[in-house]
Amino acid sequence: MTNTTPSHDSPRPRRAKRSPALWLTSTFLVTSLALSGCAAAATSASTTATGSSASISTLTSETTTPSTTAETIASTAAAAEAFLATLSEEQREQVLYAYDDETKTTSWSNFPVTFVERAGLNLTDLSEEQQEAAMAVLEALLSDEGYATVTGIIGGDEYLLENSSSTEESLGQYYIAFFGDPTGTSAWELQFGGHHLGINATLDGTADEITFAPTHLGVQPAVYTDAAGNEVQPFSDIYESAFAFYDSLSDEQKAQLYQGEEAAAMVCEPGGTCDYPTGTGLSGADLTDEQKQLLLAVAANWVGLADEETTTDALAAIEATIDETYVNWSGATVYDMTQGDGISFQISGPDVYIEFAAQQGSAGADVDGVVTSGWGHVHTIYRDPSNDYALSVEQQESAGMGGAASGGAGTPPGDE
Repeated sequence: MTNTTPSHDSPRPRRAKRSPALWLTSTFLVTSLALSGCAAAATSASTTATGSSASISTLTSETTTPSTTAETIASTAAAAEAFLATLSEEQREQVLYAYDDETKTTSWSNFPVTFVERAGLNLTDLSEEQQEAAMAVLEALLSDEGYATVTGIIGGDEYLLENSSSTEESLGQYYIAFFGDPTGTSAWELQFGGHHLGINATLDGTADEITFAPTHLGVQPAVYTDAAGNEVQPFSDIYESAFAFYDSLSDEQKAQLYQGEEAAAMVCEPGGTCDYPTGTGLSGADLTDEQKQLLLAVAANWVGLADEETTTDALAAIEATIDETYVNWSGATVYDMTQGDGISFQISGPDVYIEFAAQQGSAGADVDGVVTSGWGHVHTIYRDPSNDYALSVEQQESAGMGGAASGGAGTPPGDE
């Protein structure tokens, strides 16, 4: 673990106002195809919160608009410096790691934090000022829509903690860690996550690049009402873009794509190693130009969490090998949460690996009248077979209860 001294003083940018998927679709229409582990009812001991009781999902701050990768990197580094300035020396030692520390591969998962120990500082152990500064780092990195997705996921966990039958207190706990020096000029990684979230964003100012590979986005429930009375649906953009792609296909294409009525289980679990299976389903080479853009719009929900330039660059890399990329689909064929048990799909190619998998079980996190299984309980993973962690380390299995590997080697009691 390293200790560093902050040096940046760049302003944080305001997050972009457009969803990556919607922006991509809009760009496509204008340019005519030119786009060059779950809430377990476990009784395991969890970290006791000693800090603020503020809701993490509601912490926001005013920022200025980013449009380029360089601006996002500078502003995220400045926000990281401001966060570090709020910490004690002991806390700084807890949050800072060497860039190539292999801990970054074993400290994120779809399992609760009581099963897989996260790196860095638990936000529930921080003061409200420190929590706000930590969330400001995410705000600087993410677009408005990306930040809304992340806080919507966190809010869902907080909602279950407050309203469900689950006894898993880790639902309200999220961790932040820095691998490398965010105040220097070399590459560094922001790791942020808890139960249904694991962001690994590598920012490299020398190469003017940001990658979110690998990142885990999960959701439970599908739709909930927050403390202000607002209806929140964190995965609405993902569902809408996925069905826009599915509905664009011919019957013959759907027959190639479709794997069965049951939503498939995940092949590459968050926090685990992966062989990146491919070749199953519909080939990108068999898509029309319009359908290729719709498939890229699906991928944008993961690769497009930051500014438009970062999104464009990531999608261009995927588009370059889209003919070698395969997509398959299982489960429901109509976007109607009152029917069936949800959907699963996989996008697998040389430069992208995405899985979206409905979980057939609530894991004890039941709330009357709220969907917490199938449509309402989803795990996803985004990885880049050619550039995970910006090639700084090699993925290892995250360690679960009793030191057992958790990245696909079984399921803890109560977790489905």
